[in-house]
Amino acid sequence: MTAAHIETAPAQDHVPGHDHTHDGVLKLALGAIGIVFGDIGTSPLYAFRETFHGHHYLLLDTFNIMGVISLMFWSMMAVVTLKYVTVIMRADNKGEGGSLALLALISGRAGQKRWTAGIVLLGVFATALFYGDSMITPAVSVLSAVEGIAVAAPGFGGLVVPIAVVILILLFSIQRTGTARVGLFFGPIMLLYFTVIATLGVISIVQSPSIIAALSPHHAVTFFWRDPLHAFLALGSVVLAVTGAEALYADMGHFGRNPIRVSWLFFVLPALTLNYMGQGALLMREGRTALVSPFYNLAPDALQLPLVVLATMAAIIASQAVISGAFSVTQQAIQLGFIPRLRIDHTSASTAGQIYIPVINWALMVMVILLVLSFQTSSNLTAAYGIAVTGAMFIDNCLLAVVLFHLWNWKKRYALPLLAIFFAVDLAYFSANLTKVPDGGWFPLMVGFIIFTLLTTWAKGRMLMMQRLRESAMPIKIFIDSAANSASRVPGTAVFLTSTPDGVPQALLHNLKHNKVLHERVILLTVKITDSPFVPEMKRYKIDDLGKGFHRMVLYYGFMQEVNVPSALKQVSECGAEFKMMETSFFLARQTLLPSSRPGMMIWREKLFAWMLRNAESAMEFFRLPTNRVVELGSQVEI
Repeated sequence: MTAAHIETAPAQDHVPGHDHTHDGVLKLALGAIGIVFGDIGTSPLYAFRETFHGHHYLLLDTFNIMGVISLMFWSMMAVVTLKYVTVIMRADNKGEGGSLALLALISGRAGQKRWTAGIVLLGVFATALFYGDSMITPAVSVLSAVEGIAVAAPGFGGLVVPIAVVILILLFSIQRTGTARVGLFFGPIMLLYFTVIATLGVISIVQSPSIIAALSPHHAVTFFWRDPLHAFLALGSVVLAVTGAEALYADMGHFGRNPIRVSWLFFVLPALTLNYMGQGALLMREGRTALVSPFYNLAPDALQLPLVVLATMAAIIASQAVISGAFSVTQQAIQLGFIPRLRIDHTSASTAGQIYIPVINWALMVMVILLVLSFQTSSNLTAAYGIAVTGAMFIDNCLLAVVLFHLWNWKKRYALPLLAIFFAVDLAYFSANLTKVPDGGWFPLMVGFIIFTLLTTWAKGRMLMMQRLRESAMPIKIFIDSAANSASRVPGTAVFLTSTPDGVPQALLHNLKHNKVLHERVILLTVKITDSPFVPEMKRYKIDDLGKGFHRMVLYYGFMQEVNVPSALKQVSECGAEFKMMETSFFLARQTLLPSSRPGMMIWREKLFAWMLRNAESAMEFFRLPTNRVVELGSQVEI
């Protein structure tokens, strides 16, 4: 991919089209509460319970309760507040965040240095882990919320799994209609949810005010000092309190840095802290009788059922955010060349980010339902939850280290202590989660490795295919001199799409060979996705006049933008008459891959790449070409 110019200084907090006045920030902060914090906001449903009720037994006493609360609070401070909100959110790519946006930023600035290949692989693996996380999050969030039915009405406990499955099927089924209207209700619902859980926490704290002392870090330290093994194993569940932290960074492009910071520091963090302390206070008073669900047992019996409804709505919102995130990450990966072209439907005429990718949606739904049916309870699912998140967080540290040293040029005496804290915390969490691999942690790792293989196979296969096409391409000057005078010219415009901006496209050679004509105007068109999320309209295209009616054109798009070739051509005025679609023909080359023993990839990967190529969406649909103006010509390529 070709890199556009990218700013490397910490970006201003600017999101195109957003109002950044005081009132504007508050409105965006409300929106961020509804979209960004759904995942981390539903963690109180299961995170605290699992530290005592999970796969590694921890004695339920006052000392351990205080230690766990202290660990959870300081984990949120270190991982979410310091790492993501304070530091990593400054490393944006023209306002966009997330592992792929950060990877594109690093790749664009670092160039082809020795270590960039390893960084790219790390970034791709973080993306692969995200898909594992996006399967587990809806399953564990919805299941843990619906399990409240068994607390409020024990006789209906057998309906938990069927109800969860029905909710998930409905959730995935409405994706194709778009979520813009539903999204209007997300903010107020999550605002009510956080207010309720904070209030329940305060009521419990008032009854056992000694729990407030757990905010002191010395409780976390003494917890480790007295029982290091059980404290280490507890980290595997404590980390559930910070799952969703990466969403703050990934969704930065939708809301901007300041609104997310305001939401977290002044509303979400206090609400979560109060609820966790309330659950701790409840367990100090009632012991294991409340451990079945300390979250729901905070509420009086009469309010437990309404709390189940509210928590289920919050879980649906959290799941919606992850599903939308999977669509967004997939679009970025397609544009950056890691995933084959897939059908992308835009569900909103006014909001570019509202997209729907059918194959991703239904694949996620099948995997999520299989997870619910296989694991049955949220407690079992939490064994699979966390390892993908902690793995992605550790990779974010590696990417951040490159940003600090190579993009921001921080001095070592400032960067190294900060990175040491982040690496120590994330390594501890990741190591603790590795102990859960036999109990279900293998699932996100398996999904991650499968998707990593697919992503890297596609990227490598595309590179090899383009190399082979370049090797066999005829120089354009020779072609023009020999063909322009000998071939018959016919009226109209022919646009030949080519992935390589040099040489003669295969489709042009085949067209001349079979039809023995050339159009009056011939455009050799290449679409390039830059390492920047957006390319302004004024920099959309570049044209070279090759003479004798031939023009070389390159269209530039950001990796967050939809490619629309006809729309872009209408803006072009530098190569003769304006483009009229009814007088323009688009010629595409459809390659058939022939696996060979040539050095490049192993045969099984070549066959996998050929399968992915056959099942990719056609260039006609992906580039929004008019269906009645497209001619496809086939060719065979060995890689």
